[in-house]
Amino acid sequence: MSIEASRGGAGVPVPRTAVSLGITDPVERARAELKAALAAIEEKTNVPKRLTRAADEAVATARGFVRRNPTGGVLAVVGTALAVGTAVWGIVRLYTR
Repeated sequence: MSIEASRGGAGVPVPRTAVSLGITDPVERARAELKAALAAIEEKTNVPKRLTRAADEAVATARGFVRRNPTGGVLAVVGTALAVGTAVWGIVRLYTR
């Protein structure tokens, strides 16, 4: 989530999906609310961006797990490969019968 420091009024950073409390002009406030609503909609509906973010978090979590537990990481990779291989083998076997 990007943060714009200039929107915070007194130098307080405000997420782009929020409205600063320091806006007193009703027109500026309406513009800020519209901008925040559109940003929130964009955040919610941008599936590729959300998938990329989730994948990056999963990779970071997996790397941290492997750093803490290398043997467990190897076992997880081998187990996943075995599960995927077994699933593919089963699907191909069902298809060829």
